[in-house]
This record gives sequence, structure tokens and C-alpha cells, in this order.
Amino acid sequence: MTLNVLGGIAALACAATYLVGFAFLVTVLAPLGYGTDAIDAAAVTASIAEQPGLLIAWNTIIYVVNALALALLVVAFHRHLAPQAPEIASVTRTLGTIWATLVLGAGMIANVAVERTHALAADPEAAAALWEVLHAVELGLGGGNEIAGGAWILSVSIAALVARALSRFTLGLGALASLAGLATIVPGLGETAGAVFGLGAIAWFVATGIELLLGPDPSAVLVPRQAR
Repeated sequence: MTLNVLGGIAALACAATYLVGFAFLVTVLAPLGYGTDAIDAAAVTASIAEQPGLLIAWNTIIYVVNALALALLVVAFHRHLAPQAPEIASVTRTLGTIWATLVLGAGMIANVAVERTHALAADPEAAAALWEVLHAVELGLGGGNEIAGGAWILSVSIAALVARALSRFTLGLGALASLAGLATIVPGLGETAGAVFGLGAIAWFVATGIELLLGPDPSAVLVPRQAR
């Protein structure tokens, strides 16, 4: 199995984690206010006291599994882009590694928050206070903004444009997702921009996954281009 194929599978896995995350968000977690600025800490801690495994499963899927798949995709994209755009490809690998690290860190903090909050179930007020602090750290690492993700997807799109490695459709999806991710830093736009980033990233991951799976090996593409 080539790195291109592994990267394609990783991209589809990233899309799947986003889809599962959205499904949980709009169904099971909606009553708790997840994904909004009106999240109810007391309701969250009560839910953790009863079913801690639910949030741990969600955190593991959207953060830990996503980060591991993302790390593989970052390496695959670097190899895919390096033959034609080596300098920009190096930038994509650095930014992608940063994003994967932040996502993994956010997941580890989120799961520790659930575990420690559950341990304080007998004291709901203390549990809610602890959860709010740890949740703020989680959001700062990446759960509440998409700066790192937007920067990486933008760098990949630029490198792919230079290397002619992705279709125009996929480049367009990348531009949409990356700009939405960067816009999450703007006060008042975080929630809307985050939703656009998430949906755009799903489409982009699917599109890039298909192109990596079905496209040529970059080392094979290099020879004819040099011969021109």
C-alpha cells in the first residue's frame, strides 16, 4: 500500500470524524448547548456524572482519531506536493504537524476534563467550575477556533496550485474552508465561521481523499514534467 493510498484513507477518515462529530452535536449534545456560546456547564457536568463514556467517546473520535489520521495525511500530502513544490510543501508539513498536535492536545485535555469532573460528581458546583476551566483550555488549543486548520488547508491549496496536484474544484473547497477557519478569530464570527469551516473541511477531506486514492504517484508524475 502506497503513502498516497494511506493518505487518501486518512483524508476520508478525517471527514468521517467530522461527520460523527456533527451528528453527536446536533442530536445528543444539542440540549447541553455544545457548539454554541450558551453551553450549560451545570448540564454538562450532570451528564458526565451519569454517562461519562458518552463525552469521552465523542472527544476521542473528533480529536484523537482525527489527529492521528490528520498526521498521516500531512505526511502523505508533503510527499505528494514535494516533487513539484518542495519549499511550499515543507511549509505545509510544518503547519499540518502543528495542527495535528493541537487537535491531539485538545482531545487529551477534553478527556481529562471528563474524568476529573466525574470524580467530583458528589460536588456539582466544584465539578462545573473545574470543567469550565479545562474546557476553556480545550477551546484554546483548537476546539474553539480553527486558525491552525485554516492555515494548513490554505498552504496545501497554494502548494497544490503551484504543483497542479489537485483539481480546481478541490482547490475551491480548500479556499472556502481555509478562509472560514481563519475567520474564526474575528469576534462575533467564531460560531458561524466554525460551522462553515467544518462543513467545508468535510467536503475538502472527501475530495482530497478521492484524488489521493485515484491520482498518480507523485514520483511518477515528476519525470514527464521535467521532460517538457
